Amino acid sequence: MKINLLISIVCCLLYFDQSFAQKRNVYFLKNSGAEVKVRDSADFIRVVSEPDSGSVLFNVSEFYLNDKPKLIAKTATIEPLLLEGQCITFYPSGKKQEMANYERGVRYGDEYEYYPDGKLYVHRRYNPDSDPEIKIITLDFIDSTGKQRLKDGNGYFINYNNGFKGIYEEGNLKTGKKDGIWKGSYGDKDHKVSFAEIFENGKFISGQSTDWRNKTSNYTIAEAQPQFQGGIEVFYRYLSSNISYPYHAKINNITGKVICQFVVERDGSLTDFKVVRSPDDELSKEALRVLKKSPNWIPGIQHGQPVRVLYTIPINFTLGNSR
Repeated sequence: MKINLLISIVCCLLYFDQSFAQKRNVYFLKNSGAEVKVRDSADFIRVVSEPDSGSVLFNVSEFYLNDKPKLIAKTATIEPLLLEGQCITFYPSGKKQEMANYERGVRYGDEYEYYPDGKLYVHRRYNPDSDPEIKIITLDFIDSTGKQRLKDGNGYFINYNNGFKGIYEEGNLKTGKKDGIWKGSYGDKDHKVSFAEIFENGKFISGQSTDWRNKTSNYTIAEAQPQFQGGIEVFYRYLSSNISYPYHAKINNITGKVICQFVVERDGSLTDFKVVRSPDDELSKEALRVLKKSPNWIPGIQHGQPVRVLYTIPINFTLGNSR
């Protein structure tokens, strides 16, 4: 399901020292991924256990604070999770939410998503090796009344907002791919955007959107991620030239990755800075200090309109080459 106003983007897979991770198998986590020390401060609990006999994959179970299951899966690594095989997620009620398959952390094959009452909503198939615009094929869709409106990839499909609170977009599918005119809207009442887009056999052709100020935009690129002027490597050079290794961390030989989050606003400015995980408070403060001084970015684009984007990035502190 698509996230509209706030698109979550993970910059890259983040690998941690497993010798540290294996010392613990219970984690108290916020929905942002940040780890907290006590259960009552968490949004959910993750338990990682040793592989079953004959397997090299760790078992992962997550629970809501009401003790109902949130996720059941297997992973090749502990931090971060690198999912392998079937992954099942659940609503807080205990009803099944989604059943998907993974290969080295990437969705692959059939995925089934369910309504909050546990009834099937949509069946998709993922092929990450295909053309990026058609790597997801939608095969079956059953509307909220129980009527099947899409079968074997042909028919009509409705993509709901998170929580099935409204319609994000809708249109015809042919052989599982968007075809013809698709219409939709997103945003709150103060920043609402409506759009109409043309697809041909899954390929985006063009679109037109109208924002809350009644400003119309015509576009030929449906979406674009935010980026630092010059790209991510230039951004890392900016970090390298501005970070000063904290004194106490240096003399105590403290190194590691500080995982930071921030929002790239519609005007390209950065806000809502947060440290998700860090080996040391001094390193966290220095990472945030430099991020807050960053020049504006090129904002993310969705349906021809600039949007707020949540960005996650690792900043690696090493005594030989700080970055």
